[in-house]
Amino acid sequence: MSCGIILAAVLMLSDPSVAEAAAVAPVAADAPVSVAHEPLFADLVTRSGSLKVIVDGWIASGEAEAEGFLTGAAFTGFKAQAADLAARDLQGHLVLKERGTDNDLKCILRGISEDMLKKVAAVEAAPNAAERKVALEELAYLLNDNVEVITAPPKPAV
Repeated sequence: MSCGIILAAVLMLSDPSVAEAAAVAPVAADAPVSVAHEPLFADLVTRSGSLKVIVDGWIASGEAEAEGFLTGAAFTGFKAQAADLAARDLQGHLVLKERGTDNDLKCILRGISEDMLKKVAAVEAAPNAAERKVALEELAYLLNDNVEVITAPPKPAV
């Protein structure tokens, strides 16, 4: 027993991060767990962030105002990627639902999966450049929201 105590003391003295970790209060057993590190959710963050960069580029450059933008390869490819992201968001919702979690993320992912295609359709339906820009800004906001809700630290239920 005394050897274990000596070994623990030596380890704590040799690595300051061990002492720091020991000083942190233990996490409560019922504390919410972040899923941001899990492959499915990390992929959602990456894909959504990449699509947001594209949308932000269109807004900044005015490319979306060009004739034939909606039928061009850039937008049609984006539309397919957005549909895939929406399906993956729904998959994330279903994973959390199957785990029996009762948190906001589960509901938000479902909402984002439903809204994604609506926001893309709003870009297509915009009758002029000004309204298309607004639709793109709303789409960019949704894509950003997708990243932030997954990466935000979970909060305990109130």
